[in-house]
Amino acid sequence: MTFGRRSLVAGGAGLALPSALIGTARAQRAAPLRFVPSTPLPALDPIVATSYVIRNHGYLVYDTLFATDENYRVRPQMVANWETAPDGLSWTFVLRDGLFFHDGEPVRSADCIASIRRWAARDAFGQTMAAAVEGYEAKDARTFTIKLKRPFPLMLEALGKLSSNVPFMMPERVAATDPSRPITDATGSGPWRFLPGEWNPGQRAAYERFAQYKPREEAPSWAAGGKIAKIDRIEWLGITEAPAVAGAMRQGEIDWWEQPPVDLLPVLRRDRNVEILNVPLGFLLLMRFNHLQAPFNNPAIRRAVMMAVNQDDYMQAVAGSPEFYNSCKSYFTCGTPMSSDAGSGAVGNNVERAKQMLREAGYNNEKVVLLAPADQPIAYNQAQVSDALLKRLGMNVDFITTDWASFVSRRNNRGPVDQGGWSAFHTLWSGADLTNPAINPLIRANGSAAWLGWPEDPTLEGLRDQWLATSDAAAQQRIARQMQERAFETVPFVPTGSVEQPMAYRKALTGMIVSPVQFFWNMEKR
Repeated sequence: MTFGRRSLVAGGAGLALPSALIGTARAQRAAPLRFVPSTPLPALDPIVATSYVIRNHGYLVYDTLFATDENYRVRPQMVANWETAPDGLSWTFVLRDGLFFHDGEPVRSADCIASIRRWAARDAFGQTMAAAVEGYEAKDARTFTIKLKRPFPLMLEALGKLSSNVPFMMPERVAATDPSRPITDATGSGPWRFLPGEWNPGQRAAYERFAQYKPREEAPSWAAGGKIAKIDRIEWLGITEAPAVAGAMRQGEIDWWEQPPVDLLPVLRRDRNVEILNVPLGFLLLMRFNHLQAPFNNPAIRRAVMMAVNQDDYMQAVAGSPEFYNSCKSYFTCGTPMSSDAGSGAVGNNVERAKQMLREAGYNNEKVVLLAPADQPIAYNQAQVSDALLKRLGMNVDFITTDWASFVSRRNNRGPVDQGGWSAFHTLWSGADLTNPAINPLIRANGSAAWLGWPEDPTLEGLRDQWLATSDAAAQQRIARQMQERAFETVPFVPTGSVEQPMAYRKALTGMIVSPVQFFWNMEKR
């Protein structure tokens, strides 16, 4: 995501795309779709990495057993039919006929089993599922069974997960790779083939339509339905100079820009051939505490800080205009089925009340090390707001400006601040990854196994277990409310607002599926 304060470079809107990136492509094939991702494609493994750009690459080259549609329903994708045993202790799946990998080999049950195993070793939802699995069995080339130690009602939701990490199906020979070691072979069975000979990490990647891909017959809906590849060639161009991209887009050399900075949108809007849209579900801004060390090992102090938070301050610092943000006082993505306003008054915008709560909590002037990566505007701008707010509360703040690499390294330190540790930092998370308790990593409170900050709360984890044990929507919503009320008591993090991410594309592209993930099927280029 590229929100931030950036001045438009004089004459920048007229810059053309570097010829080194486009000359070869023009010579090879007419009218490819040229896409500028948020960051250049750094690697190929969507299971080892949680990077959204690698996830989007994954959807181009891989397929999934099940998929999530725009109504958050899970629908079959590679699977033709399936059945669950009456006792809920086994699930049997039959693959569709005519599925092939890019190397010409048929997709087999063994490939799917190996892929599920590898995904489940890395993904939080997959790990929860794996804990209930007794074993896998390939019945024949197209039929396999997952046997369980105990019922797992959310099997389809796990296998149809929309965002990182997505359980993509790979050839068994690739999926057999150690889950801790990134793969280098991007052979999949999806609508496009990755072209390894044209990949230059940090600069470009290319894909061509896979003629043997067999789409479903249903209409496309987010990740579900018929994935019809109507464009023969797709090129990802790793251009980091935003004014150059804007100029190239206006000249028709770029078709789709994933994350244009908001200060360049007026330039793009002046072009009648360019469309600007906000990506659904947006991104949640947040403040994360270190739950292991003082002062934020005290939940009363965490609640005091949250009482002082005014989300508008954070959202304005990141996005600038209300056009690109919305208040969201929820631990689940606002506007999705599990979100609610339960307990939301704890984000109070009440500094005087927060000061009183801080005194009652016994804050004793402990140092607060606030990490702020200067080369990441979203995190840095939020941290500046918190620096002023915490000082206003009377806290002893040490504002540590660093670069991204140092920030990432330091936030892994679980020690006290005088041993290189930290107290708080800011980040953001895609709304697609926070829609429910199964996939939301930020609400996990399983101690040392939790995400950075390492919150521990058996009550919150127990509620999550209850949510996972039912597939009844009403029961899930009730439990999600209870989880949120509990989270506002224990404060695994403070939600500081929701920002929209605009994308830009030329109107010559038609049929785009507007979703939280950047999909390429169903589109045509006039």
